[in-house]
Amino acid sequence: MPEDCRTSHATCQGHASGEQHSDHDSSLLNPLQEIARTKASRRTFIKGVVASGSAMGASGYLFRSGEAQAQARGAGAVERLVSLNVNGQTRRVDVLPHETLANTLRSKLGLTGTKLSCDRGECGSCNVLVGDTTVYSCTTLTHQVADKLITTVEGIAKDGKLHPVQKAFIEEIGPQCGYCTPGQVISAVALLNKNPKPSIEEARRAMSGNLCRCGSYQQYLAGVMRASKEM
Repeated sequence: MPEDCRTSHATCQGHASGEQHSDHDSSLLNPLQEIARTKASRRTFIKGVVASGSAMGASGYLFRSGEAQAQARGAGAVERLVSLNVNGQTRRVDVLPHETLANTLRSKLGLTGTKLSCDRGECGSCNVLVGDTTVYSCTTLTHQVADKLITTVEGIAKDGKLHPVQKAFIEEIGPQCGYCTPGQVISAVALLNKNPKPSIEEARRAMSGNLCRCGSYQQYLAGVMRASKEM
């Protein structure tokens, strides 16, 4: 028998006897069976990755040392529990990294005299004193002022007695709805602390950062001038 015929005959005998020829057989798999096998393999692989990734993440969190955790937080991390000096008292409070002073005062410390209106540093309703400077607490991060003296409208009166600015605003009937009044008080106190005898123009400029929706600008201005005479 010629060589090529013997080879062909042996091959046929091999198939007939059930011999495995991996290269040849894989090419003869049903296309649908091949697709199903591929999908199953990918699904198994993905499940394995997700499971092992979760396990590694959990074990890393549980067994990581304190030093490693500190490094993982990064150099830009901030301490959440801070001490704030508000109205002469030191208050410990949990503060989020991007929390505004207005939210800390109102929501964490219960000092709701500081009002939120525009929430974008335009109306002055949220004014507080940081040191001797008036700031918009709605656009000031609490962490920025953690080491400074903070005074809200609740801290203006002393020993149960109204500040001269507060009394003058009442006498001049400055407040109408009263929503902007705490910010107006803060601005006036800051002005008179720095300049006890301002001119009318100086007072007007100092109070210009406060919006009054009731339009009581003249009454508030008159209150500032009255307070400057009584202080």
